[in-house]
Amino acid sequence: MTLDFLQTLALAGAVVLAGQWICSKVGVLERFSIPPPVVGGLLVALLLLGSKSLGGPVVTFDTLLQKPLLVAFFATLGFAARLELLRRGGPQVLVFLALCSGFAVLQSLLGIAVAAMFGLPPLFGVLVGAVTLTGGPATGAAFAPLFEAAGVVGAGAIAVASATAGIVLGGLLGGPLVVRLMRTEGLRGPPPTAPQSAASDLPTDLPAIGETGTVRATEGSVFTAVALLLGIVVVGQWVSSLIERTGITLPGYIGAMLLAAVVTNAGPLLGRLRPDPAVIEALGAIALSLFLAMWLMTLDLTRLHGVALPLLVNLALQVALIALALRLVYRVMGRDYDAAVMSGGFTGFMLGTTATALAVMRTLVARHGVAPRAFLVAPVVGAFFIDFTNALIINTFLNLLR
Repeated sequence: MTLDFLQTLALAGAVVLAGQWICSKVGVLERFSIPPPVVGGLLVALLLLGSKSLGGPVVTFDTLLQKPLLVAFFATLGFAARLELLRRGGPQVLVFLALCSGFAVLQSLLGIAVAAMFGLPPLFGVLVGAVTLTGGPATGAAFAPLFEAAGVVGAGAIAVASATAGIVLGGLLGGPLVVRLMRTEGLRGPPPTAPQSAASDLPTDLPAIGETGTVRATEGSVFTAVALLLGIVVVGQWVSSLIERTGITLPGYIGAMLLAAVVTNAGPLLGRLRPDPAVIEALGAIALSLFLAMWLMTLDLTRLHGVALPLLVNLALQVALIALALRLVYRVMGRDYDAAVMSGGFTGFMLGTTATALAVMRTLVARHGVAPRAFLVAPVVGAFFIDFTNALIINTFLNLLR
């Protein structure tokens, strides 16, 4: 059975909806911020694996739209990389970004050590390090073809296994680690002065990263955002091609991401062409959901055979590394309650995703009080700027080790 690109896209949409329904019914998935496309996509991959093993029909997909969807998602991250947010956070944003980037390097070095322990290629360690832990499922999917070409067999299946496990561990451990830190340091949240909600300390001009909700938009604002995003995806691919001609290997989304950052910081120069940030975020969420569903449901999970033990050992050591790093982050970022909440966000997105980090931080502030500085610094770094530095880190390892 062969599905053309429209049928494949339609199935991906159905898979996302199925994942959302499953997550709404299985509380643990929602509590740990497991992305619905990951749940639905893996379910389809397992069903197809079972069908193939039992001699049933083999389904092939036309993934023509897979790469454009991925590039579109990363372009929306570029739109969100506003310099005004960097200025608002001041030196703390830069310090936090430096800490996260430094530990992304350490994650890869630790992964390389685990790979050497099991006689696997060094790039296996990079893939299960900064690529899928700091980067998450989207970065893992973007880099998997490059790692496969460089000799990491089954890079796609390895990436999704590592990223999914990291999301679970980040959501599970972030809160308890911070609570233990607060008890050790004798920290308490600020006294309540007004009724709070878990989101009351999130600046109103920041995008609601990793969340879903109603976007109020007009036909004109949606069309402007779609047209601009499509143009940036096309021109961004030309930019990526120009970069590759210099001999530097970068994933295909970098050109669009950089171009979107330039466009969004042009500000008033765009006039009526300036896109609505809420619409851009919604388009990015849709593109990522469809991409992840499409990518995951076409994975060959049999290629995970033989790497289960190295994956488990690596995850155990990576968790230990981040648990040790948490106290350093707390001290460098100010040794106060905001710094403790920030370290919880650090744990969330250094093992999982920014959505995981926000889930951890919101749980903490709902119980202990607001932390406005933490909610300004951690989401900005986790959602926007770390993707730039992490791409450079990953490509450095790729160029050195392949």
